[in-house]
Parts: sequence; structure tokens; C-alpha cells
Amino acid sequence: MIQIIPSIAIIDGKVTRLQQGDFSKEKVYDQTPIDLAKTFEDHGIEVVHLVDLDGARRGQPVNYHILEAIAGHTNLKVDFTGGIHTDGDISKAYEYGASYITAASIAVSRKELFASWIISYGREKITLGADALNEKISIRGWQKQTELDLFDHIDYFYSRGLKYVKTTDISKDGVMEGPGFDLYNKMMERFPDICLLASGGVRDISDIEKLNEMGVFAVIFGKAFYEGRIKLKELEKFLIKVS
Repeated sequence: MIQIIPSIAIIDGKVTRLQQGDFSKEKVYDQTPIDLAKTFEDHGIEVVHLVDLDGARRGQPVNYHILEAIAGHTNLKVDFTGGIHTDGDISKAYEYGASYITAASIAVSRKELFASWIISYGREKITLGADALNEKISIRGWQKQTELDLFDHIDYFYSRGLKYVKTTDISKDGVMEGPGFDLYNKMMERFPDICLLASGGVRDISDIEKLNEMGVFAVIFGKAFYEGRIKLKELEKFLIKVS
């Protein structure tokens, strides 16, 4: 059964959504991050994806206080991401309550360092963020496009013990046109043992059902929930106990 992971993206301490990573196309929502996290927990959600958009833009995490508040006031497991570039960033994230971290830019700029994290922190605690536009990796909160091939990038770490990869088809993000199903099928064929976290483009419960049928490990979603197209009640059939 697919794991259900809502995304909480933060700018200036507020719940915010961007469209295709464009900071000029942001929408701020009324709920506080803590209230939102509690709502998710009350409906059986066990993991949230906390995106420090300030950190992604700056190149180092900023919103540790939000992480600490969610971890301290709920029993949710938090996957923290945004600007993680050093061992110190990771240590601080765990200190403030993260259960896992996802890192992207550092895996491009310092591949050996990221590969070492898979060993030193454990493959259950580290997720590769490999977001792509036209199958080319984008980094720095999608503000920088590279010529690095998505599949070559994943393969480097896959051969070094990587278990989890989170991939957003950026062309699908925030535009409510559906996830990158074809891309995810290609990824699972190429890397059959990888745990794929699919992110971006989810429109409604039928998209999640299709990802589940495909055998995707987890789905990360945001806008569809915030815009009322997915109700938490609809997700209950997917909410199994996370070990």
C-alpha cells in the first residue's frame, strides 16, 4: 500500500505553495504549520514532508523552529528538506526532531559527501531529492537547471546503497494536470529496488490510486489538499501503520 505524505512548505513561517518552484507564484494559506500538522495527525497521517523554502533559496536551513514545533507538539515523523548541505545541517535537523532528511543540491555539488551520508546516517534516514524538468536535474529549490541526466544521477547513488528517492516532475508541479506517471514507470523499471516517493501534480484521489496500482512507494502531495480536491477522509483506506 502506498504511503501518504502531505507536504507542508514554509516561507517566513507561513504555509505556502509555489507553482513549478516559482517564488513569484506563491500562495499563502491561513492555517499555521502546527495546526495543519495536528489536523493531519488527527486523520491518521504518520509522516509529513516539511519543506523549508527559505532554506532552499538561501542554501542552508532556516525554519528549524517550525520543525521543532511540529515534532514537539505531534507524534508525526517529519521528513525535513530545504538547504541541507553539511553534516551540521543534518545533525541540527535531527536535534530539532526530524526523523528523516531529504537533500538535493548537495548530491549534485558534492556527490561523494551525499553518498557518505547514506552510510554514516543509514539508508533509512536519507532520501535523495532528484527533481527534474525534461529528465534533467534541477536544484536550489528548482531555481537552477542542470544538464545532469536524472537516471544517471540516481544510478550513482543507487549503486552506493541508496534506498529512497523523491522525484518531482517539475513540469507537473502545482498545475493540477496529473503526476508524471510515465516518468515514474521508467524509474521503477530502471531501479526496481528503489523506494520512489512521487511528488507533484496530484489532482485528486484517483491519481493516488493510480500511483498505488503502479507500485509507487509513497506519494507527496500539497495543492490538491489545500485547494479542497482531496479530502482527508478519502485517504483513510491508504493509512496503514508505518513501521
